[in-house]
Amino acid sequence: MMPGPREFNREAIPLRRELHRHAERGWEEFWTSAFVAQRLGSLGFNVLLGDEVIDVDSAMGRPPLEVLQEARERAAEWGAPADLLDRMGLLTGVVGILDTGRPGPVTAFRFDLDAVEVWESRDPDHRPFSEGFAALDDGVAHACGHDGHTAMGLVLARWISQNLDALRGTFKFLFQPAEEGVRGGRSMVQRGHLDRVDVLWGLHLGVGFPSGTVGAGCSDFLCTTKMDVLFRGVAAHAGGAPHEGRNALLAAASAVLGLHSIAPHGGGASRINVGMLRAGTGRNVIPDRAELALETRGASEEINAYMESRAMEVMRGAAVSQGVDLEVTLAGGAVNAESHPELMDLVMKKAVHLEGVERVEREGRISGSEDVSWMMRRVHDMGGRACYIILGADTAAGHHNGRFDFDEDVLGVGVALLASLALELAGSGR
Repeated sequence: MMPGPREFNREAIPLRRELHRHAERGWEEFWTSAFVAQRLGSLGFNVLLGDEVIDVDSAMGRPPLEVLQEARERAAEWGAPADLLDRMGLLTGVVGILDTGRPGPVTAFRFDLDAVEVWESRDPDHRPFSEGFAALDDGVAHACGHDGHTAMGLVLARWISQNLDALRGTFKFLFQPAEEGVRGGRSMVQRGHLDRVDVLWGLHLGVGFPSGTVGAGCSDFLCTTKMDVLFRGVAAHAGGAPHEGRNALLAAASAVLGLHSIAPHGGGASRINVGMLRAGTGRNVIPDRAELALETRGASEEINAYMESRAMEVMRGAAVSQGVDLEVTLAGGAVNAESHPELMDLVMKKAVHLEGVERVEREGRISGSEDVSWMMRRVHDMGGRACYIILGADTAAGHHNGRFDFDEDVLGVGVALLASLALELAGSGR
């Protein structure tokens, strides 16, 4: 008999808290990857690391090598085993594969590893702080629930490893780095890990759904392009020789106004946002350098391409107007995707009977971008089926807020749901 959510929670909640303490930014999840790899290895999984997991040429938005090296050193200080760090090199992420020895489908589960670049609250009423599992480092926190996702993945992996007699086929666990900024998913796809998958499951907790609610599948993913932009001008004395300068700050400021004036697309949702502008060195210096971090989004690739093309036109025009150079670097991206209707039907069938579930809605709502979309699209393109579930969870604050925390009791519900789905599609009948 399958354990209920409460029993799964006895394992999942301590795991979530340990992961929460060791929050790491995208592409810097060395301790987290080692933690996951150790547990999967102890359960009998074939564990892949480093360039076995990531196609480095397809990885987007990786930090400079010195930042990655510092993150790896920090992971070692936190106790990550040297042999696992050596296998990783400077690439995070884990794939675990377990073959039941019986013919059957390849069933994959995807979980994300990274934290968010926000300062976690140190207020006494913030539970992670008051109960001693707040992030060890300032400026980074599990403020989106990925610690819960990874914890559910590890508990599910343990359950599958201990119930192989009841299962058939092969199970693949994908622990993906750098979901924030949609930077890591494509690199796992390009490494071939989704090429022979029959069924792919992904999920996200919270996102506006309360505890006791399940969204059976999401299909509202927005395509997105993330860009890092550099305007490079010429510095000059602002009082004595302003005519000798080429003002990168003015170019960037003009670009920001123009970007947010792009007409929305009439064919569906379109978005643009400049999230960062950094420029200048002093009040009496013509700024020779200005940086923007921006994103476009669209309900389809066509709409996102329109937003991206118009953004480039605006930025080129702003650069020409001030006589400065323009450099644009791709920092991340995702595509649109749809959950398979047959899998959504199955989620509704299974979730409605679970302890702790009070309402099941057919349509989940991600209302944004998620690079699991690369994986879902690949599985569908290869003839498989994919579904992305919303697991409702009450939260103390919104996602990406320093006071974010969630109802931990939903973790057991998530594990029980995924386990029941695995049994339904890959059960041995024993």
